Parts: sequence; C-alpha cells; structure tokens
Amino acid sequence: MTERWRVAVDRGVCIGSGLCAGTAPERFRLDAARQSHPVEPEAEPADGVLAAAEGCPVEAITITAVESGEAVFPPEE
Repeated sequence: MTERWRVAVDRGVCIGSGLCAGTAPERFRLDAARQSHPVEPEAEPADGVLAAAEGCPVEAITITAVESGEAVFPPEE
C-alpha cells in the first residue's frame, strides 16, 4: 500500500497569504475569510504539498504520515 499524508492547516495561525494555493492549487484553497484549507485532508504524497508547507510564512501547514503518525513537516527535532 502506498503511503498517504494527512494535511492540516491551523486556521488560528493561517494569515491567508495564499502562497500554499499558489504553490499547489490542486491541493489548497482559500475560503471567503482568506483562510487556507486542504482540498483533501488525506492525499498521496506530492512535492507541491511539501513545497507549500515549507513555503508557508507562518508554518500553519502540518503534514503527517497517515499510517505511522510520523511528522513529515515540520520535521521532528
């Protein structure tokens, strides 16, 4: 079975910069309040999703492996 990622956006941290939607428009949307949310909370791993998380200016996006619960981003220290 292929690994899947759980993608979440902390809406209390999100500033609505839109960088995630610009980087991975097929994976992130901004709502009417300019808050980001993943199009699908669980998805196949993709470089665009990781790039969006890494590029978020306030690190509001977290990615975890569904099966193991291991942090993909931000990486555990």
